This record gives sequence, C-alpha cells and structure tokens, in this order.
Amino acid sequence: MNRKRLSRSISIEQAREPSKRRKFVACQRCHAHKIKCSGDQPCSKCQQVGCADECQYTPRDRQIKVSESYLDFLLLENRRLKEQSASSANPTEVDVGPESGPPAIAPDESSTSVRNPLIGDRAWFHRYDPSAPPLFVGEAACTAFATRFRRFLTGNNGLPHIPRTQYVKEEHIAAANATDIQWPSLQQARLLVKIALRQVGYLYHLVLRKSTLEKLEEIYRTGDFDCTINQCKFFALFAFGEAYSMRAEPSTGSRVPGTSYFARALSLGQVLPERTSITHLETLLLLSLFSYYLNRRHSALVLIGTALRLGLSIGLNHNIPESQLIDPVVRQHRIRIWWTIYIFDRMWGSKMGHPSQILDDDIHLDMPSNVSPRQLHDEQFSDTEYLTANINLARIVGETIAKLYSRRKYSETFLQRVQKLLKALKNWVETLPEHLRLNNDDPEISRKHISSLHLSFSQCVILTTRPTLLHLLMKLNEPDSPNASHESISQPVLTLSEACIHAARHSHTLILTKWINGSLPVFGYFHAHYLFSSGLVLAMSSLLPIGSPSDLGALESGLEVLRSMSENGNLAASEFYKNLEQVKYCLDLRKSREPKPNLVGGRPSTASVSGPVAPSTLHPTTSAMPPATTVPVPSIITAAEADLISNNPGYSRTQGNPNMPPGNLTVPTAAGGFTTAMAFLEPTMQDFLAQSDFDLGLLHPVDTFMNDESLYTSHGL
Repeated sequence: MNRKRLSRSISIEQAREPSKRRKFVACQRCHAHKIKCSGDQPCSKCQQVGCADECQYTPRDRQIKVSESYLDFLLLENRRLKEQSASSANPTEVDVGPESGPPAIAPDESSTSVRNPLIGDRAWFHRYDPSAPPLFVGEAACTAFATRFRRFLTGNNGLPHIPRTQYVKEEHIAAANATDIQWPSLQQARLLVKIALRQVGYLYHLVLRKSTLEKLEEIYRTGDFDCTINQCKFFALFAFGEAYSMRAEPSTGSRVPGTSYFARALSLGQVLPERTSITHLETLLLLSLFSYYLNRRHSALVLIGTALRLGLSIGLNHNIPESQLIDPVVRQHRIRIWWTIYIFDRMWGSKMGHPSQILDDDIHLDMPSNVSPRQLHDEQFSDTEYLTANINLARIVGETIAKLYSRRKYSETFLQRVQKLLKALKNWVETLPEHLRLNNDDPEISRKHISSLHLSFSQCVILTTRPTLLHLLMKLNEPDSPNASHESISQPVLTLSEACIHAARHSHTLILTKWINGSLPVFGYFHAHYLFSSGLVLAMSSLLPIGSPSDLGALESGLEVLRSMSENGNLAASEFYKNLEQVKYCLDLRKSREPKPNLVGGRPSTASVSGPVAPSTLHPTTSAMPPATTVPVPSIITAAEADLISNNPGYSRTQGNPNMPPGNLTVPTAAGGFTTAMAFLEPTMQDFLAQSDFDLGLLHPVDTFMNDESLYTSHGL
C-alpha cells in the first residue's frame, strides 16, 4: 500500500469514527510545522517560543463527515492535474506532433508512480531520410541511451540521435541473390553444416543435429537439390558456416561471408505457407539470427515475429497429446523450437525496446526435458539445463522491458519494480547449475555458450539499473546543487548504480579476455553490442565518486576492440564504434572545460562542472567532430586499465604476449576479477532486496521524481 492510499483509508476512518481516532486537535502553529502538540491552551510549544497569545485551535465542529466517493474524486482530480502538467512539460523531441485526446486516468491506481519514470508521454522518433517515415527510437536501445548520455555531457538537449547506417541494404541482398548460387560439394557442405552446428547450435536449439546431417547426406545421395524447403534450411546453415570460417565473401565482395547463401534462402522463403512446417520454422529462426550478423535488427524482429505467428497457427504454445505425436524426439524438438522462438522474441525486442509479442499467460507448454536413452538425447539436443536457464533469463528480460521501458501504468513505484526484477535475477544466478557457472581455471572462459549466457545476464542487470546510474550522474551535476555529493543521494540509488558498474566491468573483462585469447567471433553481433553497452556504463563510472577513473581506460580498450572488429568487417561493431567514439569525444570535451575536481568522499570527483557545452558544439556531420584518424588509438591494455586490473583480485600475470605492452601489466583471468553474482554480494544490495514494498514506496523522498516524473524529460533530455 502506498502513501496516498494509506492516507485515504485513514481519512475515511477518521470521518466515520472521529471520536475514536483523536482526543484533541493540534493548534494551528503545531499543525503547520508538523510537530507534536500538547493540546493545552496555550500549548507547551507556543509557550516556549513566546507566542502563547497566537495559539489557536481549529474548532471541533469543523470536522465533518465526507463520503468515500468524494475522496476518490479529489484523488482522481489531483492525478489528472499532475498528468496534465507533466504532459505539457514533456516534449523534448521537436519533431513529434501533439497527441490527441485527454490524458488517460487509471481508475484503481494511486497517483504515486502511475507514470513510467523513464520516459515521457510521447514516443521518440528520429528522421534521417526525408523520403522515409521517421524511425521509432526505443528507450531500451543502447544507442538511445548513448544519445541521452551525450546530451548530458554536452548540455545540448537537441543533440541528434546517431542513426544506424552500417547494415546490409536490400539492394545488396538482391545483388547477392542475383549471382549463380549453387549447392557446394558434399565435403564442403558437411564442413559448413558442422561449423554452423558447433558455433550456433550449442547456443540455441535451431535444428536436430543428427537428423540434419543425415538429411544432408540423403540430399546428395539422391540428388534432390530442388526441394525449396530443404534448400532454404541448408543454405541458411551454409551462411553460418561461411561466417565462422571465412574473412570475406569471394564471389560478391560482401563484408559478411555467407551473405549470398542468406540472400538465396531469404528469397526462397518469401512465400508464407498456409500450413507451416517445423522445417520452415527452423529456417525462419536461422534467417532471423543471421540478420543480426548483417546488422539488420528490424528484419530479424520481423522474421521472428513471423515464426511466432506461424507457431501459434499450429499450437506450438500448447502441449500436444502424446497420442497425436508419439515420437519423443519429434515432441521434444517441437517444444524446443517454440522456446527458441520465445527467447528470440524477448531478446530481440530488448535490443530495440519493443514489447513482447506474446504474454507468458498465453503459453501452456512444458519446459524442455531430456529424452531417453541419454545417447539419443546427446545426438540430437544440447544441454537441457542450459536451454532452461536461457528461457528463464529471457522471461526476466521481457519483464524488464515491460516494467521499466514501456508506457504502461503501474501502481508500484519505480524502485519497487526494479527490486522485483533484481530479486528474479538474483534467484536466477543462485539457482544456476554448477556446470553452467564460469570456470576460473579455464583459459577460454569456459565454453562459448556458457560465457554467452553470463554476458546476457550481465546485460540484463545493466538494462535494469542504468537509468538509475544516469539519474545519479544528473543529480550530482545539477547546477543548483554545486556541493552535491554521493552522501546526499539515497542508499538505494547508490546501490543500484554500483550494481550497474559491477555488471559492466564483468562484461567488459569477459569480452576482453576472449578477444585476447582469440576466441571472439569476428562477425557476431552480440559481443560487439555487450562491449558497447558496458563501455557506456564505464564512461559514466569514470565521472562518479562511486566509480573509478580507471574505468576510462577500460572504455578506451573497448573502443580499440570495436575498431579492430570493424576493420575485419563486423557491421555492428562499425556502428557501435562510431557511436562510442562520439561518447568519448563528448567526455573529453566536457573534462577539458571542467574546473579542477573537488574532493568528494576522500577521492577526486568530477561532479562539479563549469557549465554545459555550447549547443552548437557537436553534430555527427559537422566539421567539429574529429576524423577517425585523429582519435588517439590506445594500446590493447592501457595503463589506466592496467591499474584497474591490478587493483582487482582474480587477475593473473601473463608473460610473452606480443599484444601486451611491457611493464607490470596483467591480463584478466576467466572471470576477469569479477563474478556474475558480484552485483548481488554487496551488503547494501542485500539490504535493498530485503526492504518491503511499503518502505521502498515511502522512505526515499530525495528521489521522488524516480516515482512520479520522467527520468529524461524532467532533466530536459
């Protein structure tokens, strides 16, 4: 129960039974100062301050009975005025037209935190092509968060969003499909399919491993190369095989190997079947995942949405009677294909801030299970517990987008919603099977699918907590609070901010170690995305008293890795490198205009600033931005990052690495000095998770806008 609902119930009881509630009323002065009144005439407080002659009491006959409906009317009117006031102050995107109609009023919710604390009433659109409709910018997207952060750094609230331009366009896909694309030789086809099964088949359940290889042999044995369904599926697998085994596509010169196979599979799958098959759904999953390798996020979302709708048409979200499907392998394959669609739907939506396309309440399907005998299971399926952990994490990700980044109305406060999400994440990591935890003794940071699972977890923690981190940065840099320090911020905000920094450091060191070991995928999307996301948080950490200046060195190392991936042809890395380079430039420009930092909490702090940067300072297309060749390129491990590494346990010395500069530098071990659960090990985090909903709703007035206002629009961002 929140404060207003509690006060309403008390007022009703007072109106119904006033004689039982109070023996006297406070004098007007004590009531105005909200202090305890003795009830005397004059009261003891008024006698102490010498205003006994002015001590007056409100006559008892002023207390009247009021109906509950009248109190409800007052609360609704108060809520309506609040929403109207916030709505008029909200529009920060000048290209968005006014909304029609009066503001909606939720009938049975209190006025505390019915408004989403992260975003305003209006969606954010960006127009970069006059001939095309404006693009929706989801607040959950890391690039949108980067734009918010750059606006804060520059003080320019009109700083434009950096559009995504590094992706394979439709005309390039059409040109790739126009070439003569034939089935490869049997030997090459075997290698390509086995590479695909090894690289992505252990991450997600996409096909039956043994059955797929047997079908490939059958196609070449019988010469049945004209079946459209089989051609779509295997060409999509060939695309993954080339992406993980080649540096460039020799036939078309495409930056991403496998584009030709992808283009042909996509063209053959354009006609949607009236009655779909499991093979067609497998192909849609493969094409959706490969679209990320081409940095075509919207296409990936459309393809997985198509797979989800076709899956609903055959009831994949329900258990099928065993009498209608006896084969246990086919039954389990059907179950796992649905859950992979579910994972992609949640994960893909979280990258762009789009809602889930199906509610959890509409899914009535068993979780994945093992097939007997064990040998049969291992031939066809991957680890069941790994897939289950991935499903549970995707469910939390979907709830995070719905509860923190949507415009839905909630009766819970922002901190209450964050607490429930973090409790779910804490339970997820604590119940993780032992064989799915990171192995510190493994130089390759466990196996690929395990490290990817932990990177997804850290990204979910970042997604949940980084709005609070930006709020903390803004509070410490408010112009009307020149002496602001972290002591003036409530403990929950500090706790959530620290958790965000821990998660970012963990992701960064995990990816950096994989890159140093040579195990980072060249053309994959997600490692580049996680490196960009962690780099944004580390940039913010370098400005905060609870962070570390050494995090700036980690940011520079992340830039170097993204630059290297971009030069090798990774389109997503090209986009994120350009975006993070702009953030670094804004950060350097801001620091160059700051006065000498003050000491806050015993360490240097950059909380105090001299003022915002001129609005016309930055624009992605102006000459004020330095070219890429003039940006200083750091070493693989900078001196600042070496300090960060050496000051954290879990790092070991490495000698003889040609990529490492000389000196007392260290390389992160498997876990990089940070554990997956580190964000939940701090006593302050444990205290935050243990607080009741009532406490979180009422006890932190210093951060009241986190409950009632928009995080970005209340700061003019």
